[in-house]
Amino acid sequence: MNNDQTRGEPSGAAGFHNWISLAGVVLAAGAFFSFLLLFAMDMRGGSSSPYLGILTFVVAPAFLICGLALMGLGWLWRRRLERRGQPGGSRSLAIDLSRPRDRRNLVLFAVGAAVFLLFSAVGSYRAFHFSESVAFCGQTCHTVMEPEHVTYTASSHAEVACTKCHVGPGPSGYIRAKLNGVHQLVATLRGNYERPVKVPPHPLPSEVTCQKCHRSDRQAGDLVRTYTHYLSDETNTVNTVRMLLNVGGGDPAEGPVRGIHWHTSSGHRIEYVATDARQLVIPWVRLTAADGKVTEFRTAKYTNDPAPEAIRTMDCNDCHNRSAHSFPAPNDAVDRAMAAGRIDPALPFVRSHAIAALTQTNETVAEGLEKIAGSLRAQYTNEARVASVIAEVQRIYTNSFFPRMQADWRAYPDHIGHKNWAGCFRCHDGRHQTADKTRKLGASGCNDCHKIIAQGSGESLAKVEWGGMAFVHPEPSSEGSDPDCFTCHTGGP
Repeated sequence: MNNDQTRGEPSGAAGFHNWISLAGVVLAAGAFFSFLLLFAMDMRGGSSSPYLGILTFVVAPAFLICGLALMGLGWLWRRRLERRGQPGGSRSLAIDLSRPRDRRNLVLFAVGAAVFLLFSAVGSYRAFHFSESVAFCGQTCHTVMEPEHVTYTASSHAEVACTKCHVGPGPSGYIRAKLNGVHQLVATLRGNYERPVKVPPHPLPSEVTCQKCHRSDRQAGDLVRTYTHYLSDETNTVNTVRMLLNVGGGDPAEGPVRGIHWHTSSGHRIEYVATDARQLVIPWVRLTAADGKVTEFRTAKYTNDPAPEAIRTMDCNDCHNRSAHSFPAPNDAVDRAMAAGRIDPALPFVRSHAIAALTQTNETVAEGLEKIAGSLRAQYTNEARVASVIAEVQRIYTNSFFPRMQADWRAYPDHIGHKNWAGCFRCHDGRHQTADKTRKLGASGCNDCHKIIAQGSGESLAKVEWGGMAFVHPEPSSEGSDPDCFTCHTGGP
């Protein structure tokens, strides 16, 4: 059965009666169905992966556009044949079910269309779940997110999905996550992403991330921690500090509001202004007490009134800023390896040699591993134990150094403590004071946060003083120097 048109007559809707246009219809229908399915699952999921927005609003529409383009291409092809008067140009697609060939083609087309739509549905559903997975976030953009993924798998949050912490609640968080996902896709395709990847100066508030699982006001009391360090001398002299951390709590119903967690107590509010993106410089602090009394502390050079949008309320993230993506400093990583027996402290100068090998300048990981092996073999030419040292130092390097992304401990400050970074001393440095100079945020009250109950090595560690003792620096030449540990301890050699 033929539906011939007069030659030269405009095809109109009949121009789409060809196999090219019909294939475009199937592709467009599948893409539209996938879009609807992804959109429905995305809206129902609430705080799903930000990358799902790429599938929903970029990939599915792209296939839809391709389908529409095929439909138009078929129409143009028919139109061109009509104008040239070529055979087939004036004939619409006709299917005569009495002809075996037409029946066979129709069945093949129907089966192909059904299979395509089925795969579109299943593929969309699988893509939905894959976009929420850690593998997608950390490994799909391998070079870009490799540092974050590797450090995440070694953290205490390795069982927590990325989207649980990196997507905000509500419509605003949803929209920001989707737009950010598209932005990251474009940057990755163009290769103009930042190296290292920068951390937003104001991350998501802890009440929508950390406090989904943790209680910041819980009374934790005092916790004993042991820190084992080694000197960079020939014998790798060991020095251990046992410390009583006064974590305390912030809930008056559970006990006195005191200790480190006093900072995030619901009974008062601490606000601050950081003048740099990495939040290392904090010149202004404001404390609003439970009775409404407001006290401001500022450094001498900060004379401006802070802009309202620059003021941040202190929460868990201001100290626990590297809880899931910690880049250990080389000296700490080597100390831990030596304390665990993975690097033999009996090897002369092994600590200093290991740290020096780690901190060489490299363009790639392979170059770094090769340099580590070469430099350590040169130091211990006839020492059989050097093989295990090389293996451990290389393991530290692959888990902590990412040359292509320029990511290591120097790129990502850790605000816990005050050994390698300013941390607590960003505020408690003795330079922040009230306008009348009667109150300071000083470091003189160290015992408010921690007490050293034992230190040294051997028998010295058996002498425990629960009331606390003065810190004795293992290198006497350092006594009386700047009390800000981080001015000397930079994390490297």
